[in-house]
Amino acid sequence: MPTPPIIIIKKKSGHGGHHGGAWKVAYADFVTAMMALFIVLWLLSSSVKVQQAVGGYFRDPNGIAKQTGTGLTGTGENLLLAKQDMGKLKAELQKSIQKMNDLDKLKKNIEMTVTAEGLRIELLESEQGTFFDSGRSVLNHSGQEMLELLAAELGKVPNHVSLEGHTDAKPYAGMASYSNWELSSDRANAARRLMQQSGLRNDQVSQVRGFADQRLRNPKDALDPSNRRVSIIVQYINNNPDELVAAETSKESDKEKPSAATGKTESPTAAKKAEDGK
Repeated sequence: MPTPPIIIIKKKSGHGGHHGGAWKVAYADFVTAMMALFIVLWLLSSSVKVQQAVGGYFRDPNGIAKQTGTGLTGTGENLLLAKQDMGKLKAELQKSIQKMNDLDKLKKNIEMTVTAEGLRIELLESEQGTFFDSGRSVLNHSGQEMLELLAAELGKVPNHVSLEGHTDAKPYAGMASYSNWELSSDRANAARRLMQQSGLRNDQVSQVRGFADQRLRNPKDALDPSNRRVSIIVQYINNNPDELVAAETSKESDKEKPSAATGKTESPTAAKKAEDGK
């Protein structure tokens, strides 16, 4: 009998070999693209603080700029000033102030202190008036020069800034409708306007407050000229302004209670200032 033919049956698998994982690569690319889209959308809806913090990380992920920077100009907005950085900012500001012409006349009227709320810069008035003329909320030449310098330096950091106006306990002489409350508020606002024109960003100022004589620098002498001052506070990153006010109020309550001013309510409304008084 003839030999029957040998039949070999070969079966082919559906998707084998090197073609089996191609869809995984495409899927991974799709997931990565979607994740990047969601991150961008989240950043666009986040606060300025978050955007600056994320941007600072990608510009300097290892924090080298903060470790090796020699000044505010070198680090720019990468310098996120937390508690450990305020001493550096204080030193840089003092160095800049030392270059001013009238330093000998002004150095006793400038005080910088690192506090629980941030770097507090106090511009203290003398009996004759150092930064504001007596009884007025208009900055004189020394006041303009100092605030322009501070604004140029503080505008380089992302921290928020608050401004406060203070008076001594001497009642404001002049208009019956204008008191220490209005004067302290108007001086703080005058400082804000000039600083925003000279380097501070529009969104950098978090608060402008007038306290009249309710937070005396020298409670033992309510008429001390140094009680008349404008305070500039460079706040720590992520500080809540409302919490800072509560903390400052609690701290002040432990001190000797100062005398009350003539006015009872605070009002930032500008009015025509009398030449006599503070």
